[in-house]
Amino acid sequence: QLQLVESGGGLVQPGGSLRLSCAASGFTLDYYTIGWFRQAPGKEREGVSCISSSGGSYADSVKGRFTISRDNAKNTVYLQMNSLKPEDTAVYYCASVRFRTTTIEPRLYNYWGQGTQVTVSS
Repeated sequence: QLQLVESGGGLVQPGGSLRLSCAASGFTLDYYTIGWFRQAPGKEREGVSCISSSGGSYADSVKGRFTISRDNAKNTVYLQMNSLKPEDTAVYYCASVRFRTTTIEPRLYNYWGQGTQVTVSS
């Protein structure tokens, strides 16, 4: 059974860092794209970043601050978030789609994790 489990969220001060993990089970990453998304209260879910064997992409709002990576041996995708801002506060989700893409449109992705809360506040 395909499953995605996020971890690593928490409370951090502005300017701080967090690393989110997305552990995949029931499939291997080779032929999938994994995306990170976030949803703040009262807002629509938005794409943050994605990665596949063809490369990755980032939303303009996080370019230069967030880095996505993957460890195939651990079947895990990471999102390193630096220089965090209060507007980064949201529930962060990872999701998968079974082909290679650089698109981080939420409607494209089939399987979703349960999410992890990130709060940036002083």
